[in-house]
Amino acid sequence: MILSASRRTDIPAFYADWFLNRIKERYVFTRNPINPRQVSKIDLSPELIDCIVFWTKNPAPLMVRLNELEAYHYYFHFTLNAYEADVEPGLAIKHVSLVDTFMQLSEKIGKERVIWRYDPILLTDKYTVSFHIQHFATLAEKLKDATQRCVISFIDFPKRTFSAMRSLGYREPDFNEMHTIARAFSAIAREKGITLETCAEAIDLSTYGISHGKCIDDALISRISGKPLHLKKDTNQRKNCGCVPSVDIGLYNTCMHGCKYCYASFSREALLQNRQNYDAFSPLLCSKITENDVIRERKDAQSKTILQPDLPFVSS
Repeated sequence: MILSASRRTDIPAFYADWFLNRIKERYVFTRNPINPRQVSKIDLSPELIDCIVFWTKNPAPLMVRLNELEAYHYYFHFTLNAYEADVEPGLAIKHVSLVDTFMQLSEKIGKERVIWRYDPILLTDKYTVSFHIQHFATLAEKLKDATQRCVISFIDFPKRTFSAMRSLGYREPDFNEMHTIARAFSAIAREKGITLETCAEAIDLSTYGISHGKCIDDALISRISGKPLHLKKDTNQRKNCGCVPSVDIGLYNTCMHGCKYCYASFSREALLQNRQNYDAFSPLLCSKITENDVIRERKDAQSKTILQPDLPFVSS
């Protein structure tokens, strides 16, 4: 089983204590986001977990306790963008320190296991094509010895956020702009020795040496774990997503970075309520089991059990 921690929230940044308590207890509960009364119990015994995939914009709280994960294989998706507080209010003042954090994490666990995400790429009068090219080059220079792979994606507004994003002046790059960005990013990445991939993009950028990527990557997991995995695409993800199946243990409306483009935190009221419910010792993230919940044990993400569907991933 591959554990995703998590497309729905930033567990390393905000819930490291909870996560490591679950590791210590060797099990975790997670709610089905479509039917919250359906709860899965997941056995976290090391022999059952092929790999843990972390998604984060600040792994620092978890980094200091990585020794507690010695029995597990894992890697990180680490998002580092160049947006300011108007887009990423919870991160803008941390840009310099987060670059240092990225390099420290790479030194601890190896650069193959720290994947840089520069996504999503959105445009405004301020965040132009030239802006992204300039800042991608700056970050690539700093991170060139700390990662082997960079994942990019272009903003794709979910229906529920489309009007709000438009009102803030954000827009998606058009076809020509995507190619201009891809051409420039590819040249920069190649010079720095970084492989560039896209996340769940239909557009073909292979002309620039950019392939369609797998964020949950069975080939990478095979190298990390030494256990060959050959898995089919996760049919619960978007058509253009290349990820193999995983079990996500996160909860929507729990991330506090406040990124304006984020699909995973879409209700301020739910976010506040979930934060009030947070208990580092609960088997459920920001929730508790009730008498109305139906708990079923999940044996394997490759079994016939229906996986819990996720919304499209755009950095939480």
